[in-house]
Amino acid sequence: MATEVEGVLPKSIHEVVTTSKVLVVGAGGIGCELLKNLVLTGFKDIHVVDLDTIEVSNLNRQFLFRKEHVGRPKAIVAKESALVFNPNVNITAYHDSITEAKYDVSFFKQFSVVMNALDNLAARSHVNRMCLAADLPLIESASAGFKGNVTCHKKGLSECYNCTDRPRQKTFPGCTIRNTPSEPIHCIVWAKHLFNQLFGLADEDQDVSPDSADPEAIGDAGKAALESQSEKERISTREWARSLDYDSKKLFQKFFHDDIKYLLSMSNLWVTRRAPTPLDIDDLPDAVASSSSAAAAASTVLKDQRIWSIAECEEIFRESINGLQKEFLGGNAEPLIWDKDDDLAMNFVTACSNIRCHVFGIQQKSRFDTKAMAGNIIPAIASTNAIVAGLIVMTSFNVLRQQYDKIRTLYVSDREANRRKELFAMERLAPPNPKCYVCRDKPELGLKADLDKLTIRILKEKVLQNTLNMIAPDVELEGKGTILLSSEEGESDEIIDKLLTDFAIVNGTRLVCDDFLQNYQITITIVEMKEEDKENVRNKEETIFEVVGDLTQLNPKAEETNAASPKPSTSNGNKQSASVGNGDNEDELCIIEETKDDDYLELIEPTDENVSLMDTSTPPKNFKRPYEGTPVANVPVKKRRVLPAPDPNNTLDSDVVQID
Repeated sequence: MATEVEGVLPKSIHEVVTTSKVLVVGAGGIGCELLKNLVLTGFKDIHVVDLDTIEVSNLNRQFLFRKEHVGRPKAIVAKESALVFNPNVNITAYHDSITEAKYDVSFFKQFSVVMNALDNLAARSHVNRMCLAADLPLIESASAGFKGNVTCHKKGLSECYNCTDRPRQKTFPGCTIRNTPSEPIHCIVWAKHLFNQLFGLADEDQDVSPDSADPEAIGDAGKAALESQSEKERISTREWARSLDYDSKKLFQKFFHDDIKYLLSMSNLWVTRRAPTPLDIDDLPDAVASSSSAAAAASTVLKDQRIWSIAECEEIFRESINGLQKEFLGGNAEPLIWDKDDDLAMNFVTACSNIRCHVFGIQQKSRFDTKAMAGNIIPAIASTNAIVAGLIVMTSFNVLRQQYDKIRTLYVSDREANRRKELFAMERLAPPNPKCYVCRDKPELGLKADLDKLTIRILKEKVLQNTLNMIAPDVELEGKGTILLSSEEGESDEIIDKLLTDFAIVNGTRLVCDDFLQNYQITITIVEMKEEDKENVRNKEETIFEVVGDLTQLNPKAEETNAASPKPSTSNGNKQSASVGNGDNEDELCIIEETKDDDYLELIEPTDENVSLMDTSTPPKNFKRPYEGTPVANVPVKKRRVLPAPDPNNTLDSDVVQID
């Protein structure tokens, strides 16, 4: 047992530490280290939120967890383990998602500071918005391999998390890859793992068989499997395949029929999900499940950009298995290294991922797209997490004393990878980006779209939720009161698949989009995509919209050249825009093949410029506008919600916006 050591911290710091109330979001790699640091530093009132449960793969880098904790909630176990270090601390643990409605602005306002130890952009963006709405300082952190960073976001003083445009990096929990894939990238990662299990450097953390230890699946089949595992020795995938002489038909039968039937026996997994469909190798569909227009154009598409039918995938699967087997056994069984430029290896991953996509009802991808999405693996390193967690606590000392002029963005890097051979680097906090679609006074975005294809569903799921990270959006036509989308359950079901043009939405129409949970509102200006733009993306599946952060980018070029002043840019020189296809621009992604708790964030290298901290004497104005106009006939009227009365002791406007 250990406790905080009195007298180590100066009196001024010790006082604010012992009297503050902090919220830690995430109890994974960084979160475990952070919680330990907080209890040993002297923090007395700590709240920690995490939705995840503990997996075996967590144990080598998340030291608050032990083997007997597997399957239990991370937040609960982290609390129990941290109290062993210092039992004189009040820790409140929530096994829940921070995006739930009960964690509203009033919940956030009770804290002195929020510390993020998250693993995904959407959750980071949500916490960023809530901290802006509650006028709370947010300490953001991340690690990836030997790199890490820590920074502070404070409303009006420094940039918010979304002031800098970020690629949508992804992490994936092992149980999602093995049991419940929902996106093409999940199946691509699974296929790469299968390659390694059969021919490459096998890693037990990259098992491709159904995960019976998935806490969500613990039911009849799951419990039986767990009990039987201790009673018999399990044979590896490679040993089993070699015993069959890599018979492609038997391999197909196991991975795409038998394993899928086993997954179906875990009935708990399919209560709210679409169940997979086992494939019979003797009865495979010879056509692609796609639109007729796509099928008609198939003959004109380059070979690598054409989506293979399942029958073609099985044929290529068989050919690649035979070819890879010869390479593997011909090299004295030396492990093969997967390379996206190796035709056999790339064909294998493309065929396997598309077959698995078909099984789970996921949109298939061409070989070209699969190659672009295959990505890289960045390992999680416990020592980097420990360093980052220490920097978070050091930053919190200045935050709690409101000494923002002393706060710096801190970077951890591989000493061998930088010119000066330095482990740490720092720079001043960047000022708010005046073009930010989250923290500016009146957030606005442009939505360049093919109006002949853009539906209310795509607007909701791909634009508002996937791209802008809203939780429960409401949308109405500006000044008219016509409700396009309501967050009230069932109110928009009848029109969800209608085109925007069905509501007389044309070039220049403005949509007011609200998320009451996040206290966030943004106005979106619709700009119709020109014919030449449609032609440019014709061979890219469903690329029908582009989100543009700077509305001046949508002006004719002749007008742009007459601008009197240059367009502002983000702190790293990138324009505040995001080109989106199917919700993500996969060509620009760095795909992280790791478990969900490895605390990844885009790491922005420090620049040579030191940006002075902005001093804002007055809070931003309220950007919400009053309701105007009368509803159009036969359109459901949105149920206005009663918001809590403002806090009379709070002089700042809490109704401000914002958005891992």
